[in-house]
Amino acid sequence: MLVLIRGAGDIATGVALRLHRAGLAVVMTEIEHPTAIRRTVAFSEAILQGETSVEGITARRALPEEVWSLLSQGILPILVDPAGESVSLLRPHVIVDAILAKRNLGTRITQAPAVIGVGPGFTAGEDCHAVVETMRGHTLGRVLYSGSALENTAIPGLIGGFAGERVLRAPGDGYFHPVRRIGDLVQAGDVVGYVNDMGMKCTISGVLRGILPEGTMVYQGMKAGDVDPRGRQANCLTASDKALAVGGGVLEAVLSLTGVLKEK
Repeated sequence: MLVLIRGAGDIATGVALRLHRAGLAVVMTEIEHPTAIRRTVAFSEAILQGETSVEGITARRALPEEVWSLLSQGILPILVDPAGESVSLLRPHVIVDAILAKRNLGTRITQAPAVIGVGPGFTAGEDCHAVVETMRGHTLGRVLYSGSALENTAIPGLIGGFAGERVLRAPGDGYFHPVRRIGDLVQAGDVVGYVNDMGMKCTISGVLRGILPEGTMVYQGMKAGDVDPRGRQANCLTASDKALAVGGGVLEAVLSLTGVLKEK
C-alpha cells in the first residue's frame, strides 16, 4: 500500500514515522524551499541537504522514477512537488495532506481511494474522507469521519507553562541569518538570528528547538524559531508528542478507510 504525504515538516514527519514503522510504503512531497523550523526532526531537511535521518529512518530527495527503488531499500523518497503532480504518476492508495497550511491547497477527495486531511481547512465527506485533529488538548489525534477539525486559533499550544512566548518571529522582511543552532540553550533576550540588521530575540529561556536555515526569505512576523522552556536538548532530536499523536490518528484513519481494520 502506497501512502503519499503532502508536506514533510515536523508533524508530517511524525505521521511518516508511524506509517513507515507500521509497514506502509511512504513517499512525501515538499516545496523547493521548505520553511519547517524543527529541522532536526523534519524530513523536509532532505530537500536542502539531499538526505536526512529522523529516529533512525532515512529520507532522501528523489525524482519520481527513483521512488520504488528507494522504497525497496527502506528509504523514504521526498519529491519537490508543490502542485501535487506526482499523484497522477504514482497513483497512491492513500493521500495524506499534512502541509498544515490551515486551508486546503488543492487536495481532492477523488484523488485516491482514501484521502486524509490533517488539521483545519478540511471537511470529511467533502474534500477528504477523514480529518485528524491537530489542536493540543483532549481531541489531539482524534479521527473525524464527518465534519472539520477545530479552527486555528493562531495561539501555539501550552508547553512548560508558555504558549505564544515560545514562538520566535522574524523582525522584518528579507533573508534570514541564524547565529545559534538547534539544541543550543538560550536565555530570554538572547539574539538567535538576524534579518538585515534587526535581531530576533528570545522572549523566554530554554532550548532552541527550531530555527529557519540560512538564507530563507522571510516576512515580518513570520514564524522563524521556537524555544522549548523545558530545556531538554534531547527533545530536539526526536519527534514531539504532538507529531506522534497526529501520526497515530492518521494510521488509524488509513487502516479504517482501506478496510484493514475490518479484515481483523
